[in-house]
Amino acid sequence: MISIDRPARTADLGDVRVANRAAVLRHVRLHAPCSRADLAARTGLNKATVSSLVGELIERGLVRETGLTENRVGRPATMLVLDGSRYVGLGLRVGADELVVVAVDLAGERFLTWRRAFAAATVGPDETVAALAALARRAIGRVTGAGRTVLGLTVGVPGLVDADGAVPAAPALGWRNVPLAAAVRRALRDPGFPVEVDTDANLAVSAELRHGPYAGTADLVHLTGGPTIGAGVVSGGRLLRGGRGFAGGIGHLPVLPGGPACGCGRRGCLAALVGVDAVVRRLLPDTAQDGPVTDHLPEIERIRALARAGDDPVRTGLTEIGRQLGQAVCVLVDLLDPEVVVVGGHLAALAPWLLPAAHAELAERTLAPAPVARIEASTLGSEASALGGATAALATVEAGHLPTA
Repeated sequence: MISIDRPARTADLGDVRVANRAAVLRHVRLHAPCSRADLAARTGLNKATVSSLVGELIERGLVRETGLTENRVGRPATMLVLDGSRYVGLGLRVGADELVVVAVDLAGERFLTWRRAFAAATVGPDETVAALAALARRAIGRVTGAGRTVLGLTVGVPGLVDADGAVPAAPALGWRNVPLAAAVRRALRDPGFPVEVDTDANLAVSAELRHGPYAGTADLVHLTGGPTIGAGVVSGGRLLRGGRGFAGGIGHLPVLPGGPACGCGRRGCLAALVGVDAVVRRLLPDTAQDGPVTDHLPEIERIRALARAGDDPVRTGLTEIGRQLGQAVCVLVDLLDPEVVVVGGHLAALAPWLLPAAHAELAERTLAPAPVARIEASTLGSEASALGGATAALATVEAGHLPTA
């Protein structure tokens, strides 16, 4: 479970009830179906407190009873599960060539997942905000039309994000000083629920922790795939944001001195070697004849087909790209000592050909004794960041605060 440090303050009775409510919700999420007696035993709360909290959560549509079990000593117990039928969170992802929206309910079930090809890197922030708002309005209409309530919306972007939801820089999009959260709120005409912005890497690692096969891993890194590479880092169960919230910019780690030019103005950065634009240019040089690629998905599928067919230049290129990826992972492993490094986006799509070389590089270069961290492909697809955003939008309720809607 990700935890964020917050300033200490004196607790009052309301704070205690919120904390107890959060403990109950967390236990039900992790261990459902469970009984009230299970909750009291595992949380340390007395039975009267548990009964009061469960009644409140059932009334507000956050928990529901799901029948009886007799697999215990004594009387049958009524079992509890999270109720995902009333509330959802929305997550949106801005990629260089796509917009993605995901709606997920409190029980972790996806209500919808939509992808729209969109060349955000070529149209500018104003048009992107308009497209984001249109996609969000469509999703909100679908959610509310089904009788559900949106509790919040979180947008993920491949760039730096400050505490106000502004984007000081997003080189992959060509953005500088874009007040994204405020612009989306304005475009949605103040929708009545929170609108937040975070980096796509932070949201992707949050999705891995909740929905991926490495859920609950205390030390985990997610590397996003795209024109640039971002790192979402969880260490000791805590999301690492840095002093100003700008941690994770591994895409501009110098890997090959004197290498290809990077959009940041330097040469040989990780993004210039293993970012999706670099991969397509290197393995499909004929694409340059048609101008800039505005939708990378067909090109990545073409590379996969050539690799499966045994095309030597493509396979050799993928091995070298995997080796360069492994060099960057070595830095992360020596610095952070994660249990798992998960790669997403095009890196996950090309993982069968990238990861063997990356593993070999890691085994050869890292200073840590065996066994070293694993490098694995994400199973969440290109919507990982949007899924993390939808999950983040439910965080207030999961922290024990009752929805106002």
